[in-house]
Amino acid sequence: MDDNMEKKNSRGALGRWGEQHAANLLESAGMHIVERNWRCARGEIDIIAIDERDLVIVEVKTRRDDNKGSALAAVTPDKLAQLRRLAIMWLAASQRNVNINFRAIRVDIVAITRPLQGKTRVLHVRGVE
Repeated sequence: MDDNMEKKNSRGALGRWGEQHAANLLESAGMHIVERNWRCARGEIDIIAIDERDLVIVEVKTRRDDNKGSALAAVTPDKLAQLRRLAIMWLAASQRNVNINFRAIRVDIVAITRPLQGKTRVLHVRGVE
């Protein structure tokens, strides 16, 4: 296996670990996970959850370090706009399966830094604008 493929597999494993860690964190905070890794032709939502009566679209960013910028900074205004569009698409696709009138739709970010050595840092930012 070449170095690029090995790095990609390593990033994939880190990303999957981060998403599971984020899902556990959200559930322990009282949220109900509705779906994970929802995909359509326009993109993907990492985690879809319900927090009381709010629909929460969660973007999970996991990094080993901040050398290429923080995990939080990786979520740009364009990415936030895309997540909002995807939320509407998910609602349209799921309306028969979801029996709740949501009070609001919000976007949360779970930014995780998991260095090879040292303590994992997690930041959950609710209602990113």
